[in-house]
Amino acid sequence: MQGLMQDAPLTLPQLLWRLERLFHRKEVVSLREHGVHRYTYGELVTRVHRLAAALRRLGVRPGDRVATLAWSNYRHLELYYAVPCMGAVVHTLNLRLHPDQLEFIVKDAGDRVVVVDASLLPVLAKLAGRMPTVEHVVVMADPGAVVPQAPFALLDYEELLAAEGDVRYPWPAMDERDAAAMCYTSGTTGMPKGVLYSHRSNLLHAMVSGMTGGLNVQESSAVLAVVPMFHANCWGLPYAVAITGARMLLPDRFMGDPPSLYRLASEEKATILAGVPTVWLNFARYLDSIDGRLPSVESVLCGGAAVPRALMEAMDRRGLRIVHAWGMTETSPIGTLGNLRSWHAPEDEMRLRLTQGAPAPLVELRIADLVTGAELPWDGVAFGEIEVHGPWVASGYWNGADAERFTADGWFKTGDVASVDPDGFVSIVDRAKDVIKSGGEWISSVELENALMSHPAVLEAAVVGLAHPTWQERPVAYVVAKPDARGTLTSDDLRAFLKERVASWWVPDEIRFLDEVPKTSVGKFDKKALRAGAEPLRPVA
Repeated sequence: MQGLMQDAPLTLPQLLWRLERLFHRKEVVSLREHGVHRYTYGELVTRVHRLAAALRRLGVRPGDRVATLAWSNYRHLELYYAVPCMGAVVHTLNLRLHPDQLEFIVKDAGDRVVVVDASLLPVLAKLAGRMPTVEHVVVMADPGAVVPQAPFALLDYEELLAAEGDVRYPWPAMDERDAAAMCYTSGTTGMPKGVLYSHRSNLLHAMVSGMTGGLNVQESSAVLAVVPMFHANCWGLPYAVAITGARMLLPDRFMGDPPSLYRLASEEKATILAGVPTVWLNFARYLDSIDGRLPSVESVLCGGAAVPRALMEAMDRRGLRIVHAWGMTETSPIGTLGNLRSWHAPEDEMRLRLTQGAPAPLVELRIADLVTGAELPWDGVAFGEIEVHGPWVASGYWNGADAERFTADGWFKTGDVASVDPDGFVSIVDRAKDVIKSGGEWISSVELENALMSHPAVLEAAVVGLAHPTWQERPVAYVVAKPDARGTLTSDDLRAFLKERVASWWVPDEIRFLDEVPKTSVGKFDKKALRAGAEPLRPVA
């Protein structure tokens, strides 16, 4: 029997309609080198129509990939809408990747147009002669600005838009399962892999972001997205603000500059901040140095890596409540959210906030034994690889890469190892490739890192497993001491500290001091680089 409801497809032009008709007076604020750029959603929609018309004149057709190499700013937001609403696919390039990886990604995606911020032309110039499918390069620059020279022809973004006048682009009818956006994984193991997001997945993801049990983005919110727009669909925030009517605050190239972030958040009265732990580690230290507070902020969304307890407590002291989350490029990215339950006792609050939270609405999750693949119980003890299923979880990679990451019954094997308690709260133990097996027993590098970073003299800590002739692997810690402790903090100090917090056989065989732990393109500790450059374990005398 047919239903009695209209079968309206879930497509992104619906969000543009909301921005124009319901929230046209609300603002997008972008931090710039000199001050801020601000305009309304109504003005954004006008420019989105012009941009779509300009891209059409350049030959862009439904299904074509339009790449962006850009910071988090208002023009990038225009591309987030114009490209998918005209039926093409917006493909965000991670500007921090190696040129060889960028070359692979552009070729693999088959990008036809690249739109680049003027300040990033030197990055794109390294790919000159290596982008065979690219027909046009469009540069985004302010009027009168000096544009760096490039080894290829350039079209000016603002001139293209101005030439279209007051056009109203006729958005085509689309299937909600058509591709809208494309992101590539950060390539920590092998070459990056492409993930396609559909119109439907983006809209459903945005709807959950607006739920109280989701990201709690509301019409009254002002969302400061410190997560880059070139990473993991910008956590879906460009679409979450449209479905709710929240203001959007964008930091441009200043994502790693705590004074700039603080000024933007303070002056624009941000209510939600979103970024990875390494951003907030630096931010918390800056707040301590100036005795700064942000009374308007209601929550700090934090994902991408486990939040150390020391960071959670440091932010609490400044009145900034971290909401822990977990996800991946392949999950759009929301997988779990750290919203507590009504029955949770106050004494359990910190322990639960340090977990990655429970599965987000519409996301199903299970854990599988690392050896047998059998599903494991949610008892808070057993740990296995997280597998997820849901309407915004990838069903495969672009061009069929790594098909073994997807199970026969349609679940995505994440590579993250966790335990789950009876209430569904997920505690990440490690990445499958990073968990350390010593003498037949598992050691969590994440738990060791969190214990080390709870030491008052430790700034950063990363733990990897290195080969051992007797125990198969043993943990080695790489530690960055705080400036006032450099030269005085010793391995013996840290080993004694750890012995009070973890099992004695977990204590790293060696603790090696660094000036800085290497980071991946998205700000996570780069354990691949640590292992590649690691000296072998020294034999015990």
